[in-house]
Amino acid sequence: MGKIIVGKKSDILPGSMQKVAVDGRDILVANIDGNYYACDDTCTHAGASLADGTLEGGTVTCGWHGAKFNCMTGKLEKFPAKIRDLKSYQIVVESDSVFVEV
Repeated sequence: MGKIIVGKKSDILPGSMQKVAVDGRDILVANIDGNYYACDDTCTHAGASLADGTLEGGTVTCGWHGAKFNCMTGKLEKFPAKIRDLKSYQIVVESDSVFVEV
């Protein structure tokens, strides 16, 4: 398992999220109250980028069909059908740099 830099702390402000490409995967990195979390960016329902959705607290809502995932754990929180959870990733912050472990 290695760690890949995904940006500076100032790039991902509290209450915001961004999509990053890491080793050929699209990963969503979110800042929730100064803590950083990462999970897959692709919704497991229809393949939308979750970064195009909304972030409220620790919940990211898919902009296409409204699936709600906990971006801290990757777990599905709400959707009318059963769909797969997202994979979550460990974040490491060193100095002003944010890394994801893959």
